[in-house]
Amino acid sequence: MSKAFAKSLFNLNRALVRRLRLLTVRAQPPARPHRIAATLDDALPADGGGGAAVCKVEGGLLMSSSTFPYFMLVALEAGGFLRALLLLLLYPALRLLSHGQAIKAMAMVSFLGLRKDAFRAGRAALPKLLMADVSAEVFERAVAARRRCVCVSAMPRVMVEPFLTEYLAVDAVVAPEMKEFMGYYLGVMEEEEDVWQRVNVEEAITGEKGGGDVVVIGVGGLGCSFDSLFQKHCKEVYMPTELARRQWRPLPRQRHPKPLIFHDGRTAFRPTPAATLAMFLWLPLGAALAIVRMAVFILLPFSLSVPLLAALGMHSRAISNPSSSASSATNLFACNHRSLLDPLYIAAGAGRADLAAATYSISRLSEALSPIVTFRLTRDRAADRAAMKARLSSSGLVVCPEGTTCREPFLLRFSPLFAELGSDVAPVALHSAVDMFHGTTAAGWKALDPLFFLMNPVPAYVVHFLDAVECGGAGPEEARAVANEVQRRIAEALGYTCTGLTRRDKYLMLAGNEGLVDHGAKKNTTCTSC
Repeated sequence: MSKAFAKSLFNLNRALVRRLRLLTVRAQPPARPHRIAATLDDALPADGGGGAAVCKVEGGLLMSSSTFPYFMLVALEAGGFLRALLLLLLYPALRLLSHGQAIKAMAMVSFLGLRKDAFRAGRAALPKLLMADVSAEVFERAVAARRRCVCVSAMPRVMVEPFLTEYLAVDAVVAPEMKEFMGYYLGVMEEEEDVWQRVNVEEAITGEKGGGDVVVIGVGGLGCSFDSLFQKHCKEVYMPTELARRQWRPLPRQRHPKPLIFHDGRTAFRPTPAATLAMFLWLPLGAALAIVRMAVFILLPFSLSVPLLAALGMHSRAISNPSSSASSATNLFACNHRSLLDPLYIAAGAGRADLAAATYSISRLSEALSPIVTFRLTRDRAADRAAMKARLSSSGLVVCPEGTTCREPFLLRFSPLFAELGSDVAPVALHSAVDMFHGTTAAGWKALDPLFFLMNPVPAYVVHFLDAVECGGAGPEEARAVANEVQRRIAEALGYTCTGLTRRDKYLMLAGNEGLVDHGAKKNTTCTSC
């Protein structure tokens, strides 16, 4: 007992000393930056001028100062609809709180009870939303043109650091950690003084141990969380006004330091309070409408279902090249992969109900409800080739050589297996657009993919049949050349960019696995798309 009592007294004494030091520091008048810049051009000239920049994320690097959409996205994707509804109902109360208090409250609602090792929204879902809000002016002058850039955020580090370091190449991130217990988030963030003890700010800014003599310019940050960092270390600080932020433009895709190719999550809109309220009001009607649309897809022939679905808000357009005879003379169709409905749209556009779809990652429910024939691949290359040849000899076949969906204007590497069948192939370029929900997921329940797509108010598909590509032979080199040519033609028709990335790359990044679906195949076999 005496040892335990002495240890408790020691810990209490250490905590009191620490608090006294913090109170002493707070009692001293804070150092102010040498100068407050009137404009961004004044603070950060276009030539960069070397040195370092300390940039506030919300309202500085990002055009909007509101953090609600980011916490709402975490609530929707990691917590579900009930958690998101609770956060939305609390929004009027959040408006009465200060900026820091509101962030703490939103963090509590969004993170409480989430498993730390299962949280992937910061890497999988948030980067798309954050990238769309990055200011081109601030990025080009504070991040791209400076020798070093440190970003400061009041949002939890797990939300912003993966995006800032991986996609914007920021050198360091100063943000509070979420506290956790036994692998679960407690919904509580670090206090500001705890962050100062954990982070060596001098080293983060200069990139050198012990700091150095570097001219530091700040963007945002005064009068909010981590205010002392800007006061103490910045020679000059630019504080953007609301009017100035409205004149900023988003960072164009071609200026992204790293292209954002993969992202996950069901939410396809920026979840502002008004947009989120509209989503919840739409959900009952959207669910009923999705069931009706699904029944039309399943029960009616294409000649009736296509115009009826158009009347129900599903827009579709089929395009054929003047010299293309894909819909009648070719039995093998290869397309880029946008959703599970790709083969249905191709069959409807070609007017062929005899087409079959080859897949290995479709759910049992989707397979049972499909209005066209589907058959599973086993990831055994020889067996899959034989099954596809047998199907091709009796009817038409639709394959998605990417092996997985890609939402952005990029094409993944095309597997050459379809080109080894010895049949001419008709490339089909697909473009889909949704306004509320994504009909694909890497880490979620795939059986709901068609339902979420059909729940969109006005989903759209464009099906473009291209000229057939002749398969000269069935050898590996010839098959690879045909696959590359099909990929090139589809990318050219859509204005997309070809990549060498694969299904495995996508799932390792978004879901933490290799995207394999075991249907009784040997565990050591590798995944091969069609």
